[in-house]
Amino acid sequence: MADSISDRILGELSQVTVGSLDGDLVSLGLVSEITQNEEKVIFSITVPDAFRGNFDPIREDAKNRVEALDGIDTALVVLTAAIDAPIAAEQPPQLQTSKPVGRDLRPLSSAIPGVGAVVAVASGKGGVGKSTTSVNIALALASLGLRVGLLDADIYGPSIPRLMGGKGQLDIVDEKIIPMSNHGIKIMSMGFMMEEDKPVIWRGPMIVSALMQMVHETNWGTLDVLILDMPPGTGDAQLTMAQQVPMAGAVIVSTPQDLALIDARKGLKMFQDVDVPILGIIENMSNFVCPHCGETSDIFGHGGAKDEAIKLAVPFLGAVPLHMDIRKYSDEGNPTVVADPTGQHTKIYKSIALNIATQLRDDA
Repeated sequence: MADSISDRILGELSQVTVGSLDGDLVSLGLVSEITQNEEKVIFSITVPDAFRGNFDPIREDAKNRVEALDGIDTALVVLTAAIDAPIAAEQPPQLQTSKPVGRDLRPLSSAIPGVGAVVAVASGKGGVGKSTTSVNIALALASLGLRVGLLDADIYGPSIPRLMGGKGQLDIVDEKIIPMSNHGIKIMSMGFMMEEDKPVIWRGPMIVSALMQMVHETNWGTLDVLILDMPPGTGDAQLTMAQQVPMAGAVIVSTPQDLALIDARKGLKMFQDVDVPILGIIENMSNFVCPHCGETSDIFGHGGAKDEAIKLAVPFLGAVPLHMDIRKYSDEGNPTVVADPTGQHTKIYKSIALNIATQLRDDA
């Protein structure tokens, strides 16, 4: 980012004082590295542990000042907590792993205005095709006549913009982010705020804060279903989303192999521990049909996810094969459900979507 732009932003932030503390955001060293992509800006503010009170007005002041600058259209400002190691040292040993270090900045769970049901699509590990599955499920639900949104909750590796072919500038109206729209659904992702090849080097609290802001500060309009493409794993970001977003259910994606199923089981257990219903398990990359000879190969095994669903007494939603067309359409930003609306793979995704929609209607 050009020094002149950076200096102008820091100049505005130096005018924002921090309550009773002696200093401003810049002089107190509370502003992270500033990232800019075209007219979009992202940075974090560390909340000092000595600060008492509500930091949100300070964040809003900083955000408004930056967005008022010429050449800046959108600013995503996230709050992160200062780490205070002595807090943990003063706790009894048995409590040190159960109480987070520093101040908890997570908001209380609250409904998302205009959104009917929130469904998480998750996996215990990466590389199982979770994002591709999320996209095609969202589009399949839309094909059933539902109003659908898709939130890319994978801050470190946002792939939804590429998969959905979404590009352009995010707008802010009445202090709410206007999501992108493509293929008939609304989309929000950190990928719209950053260059595609630029890594996000943030600590956990920053990720959590950014996720919650994308959930609650996006104007989703009226949706029947909001699909959350969850980040892989069962860390703080995943747990916070499960606890703080009122979810109607979760869908677990896994390949058939034992290694993936072990991690999928962990992800499923995390949702159960926070009372999020399990809508079912999808077996992705279930088998491979050779396009030349037609022979079927079970590259990652076959049927493992279905067996796991039976063992855990949760619905088995379906098996999606490993096929070059799914990969090709995804890379083109034209997912299978849109590119081949009457194809065999689309039929599978629509069957899965119908199962999910039926469960949501039964629970309504």
